[in-house]
Amino acid sequence: MSHNDILLGKNTRYFEEYTPSILFPIARNQGRSSLALPPFTGYDLWRVYELTYLNANGLPVAMMATLRVPCTSPYLVESKSLKLYLGSFSQTLFGSQDEVRDLITRDLEDLLDASVEVKLYPLESQALTLEPLAGVVLENEKAAAETKFKVYEVTPELLKLEENGPKVSESLTTNIFRSLCPVTGQPDFASVEISYIGDKIDRLALLSYLVSFRRHKGFHEQCVERIFTDIHSILKPDELTVMACFTRRGGIDISPLRSNAKVYNQPPRTPRQ
Repeated sequence: MSHNDILLGKNTRYFEEYTPSILFPIARNQGRSSLALPPFTGYDLWRVYELTYLNANGLPVAMMATLRVPCTSPYLVESKSLKLYLGSFSQTLFGSQDEVRDLITRDLEDLLDASVEVKLYPLESQALTLEPLAGVVLENEKAAAETKFKVYEVTPELLKLEENGPKVSESLTTNIFRSLCPVTGQPDFASVEISYIGDKIDRLALLSYLVSFRRHKGFHEQCVERIFTDIHSILKPDELTVMACFTRRGGIDISPLRSNAKVYNQPPRTPRQ
């Protein structure tokens, strides 16, 4: 498959019966080739809010789901193809919830050449409750209100440490992150949390850097890896975790996470998700 086959930005047919062939893989190395990636672990956490299918009696069932794809997979799944694939379950009969879970797991593992964790949740489940990100909200700092922002193309040179700052362990957050889809040019919105241990990062400089993604064209996963790489290579923290909780499209959202820490938290489902 080539990028000419990608479904984003095209009029597409909506399938009502199980159609795994609609899934489209994108090689991760396409976005990584221009980066000197440091070692990291992590995953891409998809949340699905509109999964529906028919039970053995033909009665519609409504579920939520999470799909966890390791960052070591050679491919990521293109979001519109995932939406169409899951939509194709709507008029398909299944004998059980486990059958649905196992089928999604098999299809994604075949597509991505990696182990994928799939979980299904009833609508009354408390597993996907809302939580804000942790840490200081950068745009609420006094310095942010007093600064003129003019850079909207990714500029790593904006990053810097606080002069004579101490070693710290902290989490810094922004809710105003925006990037652009590299195929359609449509905006993608996210809340981003950066947790680190090391020399203190200049908060205004970090906010300016994150704002500079505003016109950047990149897939969600690639944006997070770019942020991780830039902060790691320029500011050299001892430990670093970057997660971005993107708002949903087509009933699906994604929260990529990359880290070199020994322990890190799973991305929460934020209020905008």
